[in-house]
Amino acid sequence: MAQILDGKALAKQIQSDRLADIQLWTQQAGRPPGLAVLMVGDNPASAAYVRNKEKACAKMGIASLGSHLPADVTQAAVAKEILALNANPNVDGILVQLPLPSHLDATSLLALIDPDKDADGLHAVNLGRLVRGEPGLRSCTPAGIMRLLAAYHISLSGKRAVILGRSILVGKPIGLMLLAANATPTFAHSKTENLPELTRSADILIAAVGVPNLIGDTMVKPGATVIDVGINRVAHSDTGKSRLVGDVDFAAVEPVAGAITPVPGGIGPMTVAMLLENTIASYCDRLQLSSKSSARSLV
Repeated sequence: MAQILDGKALAKQIQSDRLADIQLWTQQAGRPPGLAVLMVGDNPASAAYVRNKEKACAKMGIASLGSHLPADVTQAAVAKEILALNANPNVDGILVQLPLPSHLDATSLLALIDPDKDADGLHAVNLGRLVRGEPGLRSCTPAGIMRLLAAYHISLSGKRAVILGRSILVGKPIGLMLLAANATPTFAHSKTENLPELTRSADILIAAVGVPNLIGDTMVKPGATVIDVGINRVAHSDTGKSRLVGDVDFAAVEPVAGAITPVPGGIGPMTVAMLLENTIASYCDRLQLSSKSSARSLV
């Protein structure tokens, strides 16, 4: 059976390791790190994500400084809120919770965030820094994947990595991070031909397409490391109750793979941990405090 890559346990360890640092920095700087999560509307999934992030902040001593705006808020009002957070000296990280209501232009709003307060690591400036191999805040989910692979001492140099998905959130940045780690990444997407043949060639297989149980045992190379980024809610036909499943058929693939992430409890907790690491890195940079945050050293 495959080794389980326990992102939940690692995320808790990262947060625990940071407690003493944050307490010391708070004494030195006179304030804790501050993360502002900006939420618009009442999307239940978004509300749950925000609560999880706020709970994680509270456990680590990070101040939650975000706000909740009504669903009918104007583009100008959201932009004004972001600019105010940019100017707030107590805010080190800013995250706009997606998705936004359809009448708002998310791209232009995200572009307003100060790149050095970009807790999600998705600003064009930070993505450009990633492309160039320069220090910068990194996209949280890809950074979480890299941190998890490193924690389990999974070798990347010279390995073939196949990435299912080419989004700017996960696919493209994780490809760049793997390339910087001397892996050889290949991207697959909806137009890719002979997909099973390609996935079976992968030493590292990363699934991030949002299709429940897409990857079965016949699509995985024996001994491969399988990273499941998918989070899909599937309803039971008998009870009507729903459960979370990934893009990988865990029960089928676990006996074949060498290592695998579960859903839930794999990459999701690592994404939140890297969000907090980005906030800490920004805080330390802005206040010239010594930080060992991995958020800026993944490539």
